Amino acid sequence: MNREPVIEVKVEFDQPGMKFETETGEVSMIPFYGTVKGKLFSGIVEPWGVDTQVKNQIGIRHMSARYMLTGIDSAGEKCHIYVENNGWMTDDRPSRTFRTVPTFITDSKTLAPYLHRNQFEGQGSVEEDGLWIRFYEIEH
Repeated sequence: MNREPVIEVKVEFDQPGMKFETETGEVSMIPFYGTVKGKLFSGIVEPWGVDTQVKNQIGIRHMSARYMLTGIDSAGEKCHIYVENNGWMTDDRPSRTFRTVPTFITDSKTLAPYLHRNQFEGQGSVEEDGLWIRFYEIEH
């Protein structure tokens, strides 16, 4: 099955994040920005996005990235999309790919009926040119 992503996010980093460790695990906050392309939307990730990662004592890491997109929807209108993207992983995962569960909120009249259904999954992958997050419609 070769699915086409509905939105692709190229994540960029240029600031150090913050991290601390305790006897119960660790917490990291990683700021980011980026660019966005896809059949639904093209634009940017605003520079105040943050990926918060909390690792527990047994090595399970919960990541929650929250960020705002600004750009143009498929109808050619300016709009915004808020993304909350959650995932769980272990530090010794076998590949450089991970899955996520995204939630979208948008002010686009064209995209809202589609994106607000919460019928999507995300896939993150570390590639030669950096980190990509791709969102796909869940097929039933």
